Amino acid sequence: MIYQLRCEMTAPVSIARAFEIFENPYNLAKLTPAWLNFRVVSREEIVMRAGAEIDYVIRWMGFPIRWKTRITAYDPPLGFVDEQESGPYRLWRHQHTLQETATGTVVSDCVTYQLPLGILGGIAHRLTVKRQLLEIFRFRQRAIAEMLEAPGVRFDEPVIRPVA
Repeated sequence: MIYQLRCEMTAPVSIARAFEIFENPYNLAKLTPAWLNFRVVSREEIVMRAGAEIDYVIRWMGFPIRWKTRITAYDPPLGFVDEQESGPYRLWRHQHTLQETATGTVVSDCVTYQLPLGILGGIAHRLTVKRQLLEIFRFRQRAIAEMLEAPGVRFDEPVIRPVA
């Protein structure tokens, strides 16, 4: 089963200010809950651009998991796409979109993902993964708001729906 996670927030800041958070890939650790023990482990300094690769390690349920993503599209300050090259998912495509409006910048996340292991992956999704992903993206929205230091940020609740 392929799923899609969507969430959106509106911050009363310029699109350039909002995009600053995403230009630095080392901010990923600040946008991830501590219980995942997220660490960037790329050997070379990462510069955000199309083709950039990011290697990191997370701990999931006590187990270290290596993960590698590639920036497959990069259009500052309007957004970018990262896709898993290796890691825990069968498919992981995360589209980050920013849009400036009269009330500030809308920051949208759309993650299309699929777990491995067929029916076992489906069971893991129902029992743990879906809940944890929603928690991670709630945390991420709060962390972005804190980094922007902008009062009045509005959040939409993240949702996950099957797409195929």
